[in-house]
Amino acid sequence: MAEGKIIKALSGFYYVIHDEGITQCRGRGVFRKNGITPLVGDYVVFEAENENEGYIMDIKERKNELVRPPISNVDQAILVFSAVEPNFSPVLLDRFLVLIESNHITPVICITKMDLLDNESLEKINQYVSDYKQIGYDVIFTSSKTMDGIEKLRPYLRDRISVFAGQSGVGKSSLLNALLPELSLKTNEISNHLGRGKHTTRHVELIQFEGGLVADTPGFSSLDFIDIEADELAHCFPEMRERSHDCKFRGCLHLSEPKCAIKAGVEQNEIPPYRYQHYVEFIDEIKERKPRY
Repeated sequence: MAEGKIIKALSGFYYVIHDEGITQCRGRGVFRKNGITPLVGDYVVFEAENENEGYIMDIKERKNELVRPPISNVDQAILVFSAVEPNFSPVLLDRFLVLIESNHITPVICITKMDLLDNESLEKINQYVSDYKQIGYDVIFTSSKTMDGIEKLRPYLRDRISVFAGQSGVGKSSLLNALLPELSLKTNEISNHLGRGKHTTRHVELIQFEGGLVADTPGFSSLDFIDIEADELAHCFPEMRERSHDCKFRGCLHLSEPKCAIKAGVEQNEIPPYRYQHYVEFIDEIKERKPRY
């Protein structure tokens, strides 16, 4: 039997890249019986008589996995957010960051469509970017039309497995087209009626790029905190994680507890107030989540 990595999943077939090329495989029935779904990014053991008739026999242990987009063994996530059309959304960015942090994946924030900003909007974006950089996140400005910032993004992708994710219509496919013109990935304009982009990517696929692999993924506009508990949420905010051990009480949720280091950080402008407000909103959402049995 041979080993390889799933680089595309489409219509029940899994395309496995290995030393001899790419083999089209199906999953064993036992996976379905046990509720296991092979994911793009999985390292697998397979057997095949030819390049079109293979079967995945085993899936190796994953170091991480995402539900939406469905992908595993990711080194970093390029979180693509547009400056306008649709407008930059810090609360949605923080939702993505929480998900990525909870899976121990390195995030890189990429803000697109910078060529469309007026001076007032640029000033507002720069303030947010200053905050995120202060927290420790890498932030890159790009424009697929003017090509500004594209070369700054390129080194991040070398020799790593990267997933591109973000709200629909922010320009993920346009960004990948700018990096890899030969891809000619489909793009769509923003729907004026809905105010959001149409989904242009229908499946997850890993694309070879300068020694690394890059995933273009279906866009989505919301995500749920399915596997994050209330007492874990602060660990997904780096500026809170580093201060939480200074709280007076163990298990502090940083809401109404006395002598809370996080609330003190907000009062002293060491933690952006909107980040703390998002944290409180997310805590409420997690508490209201229906229990799973």
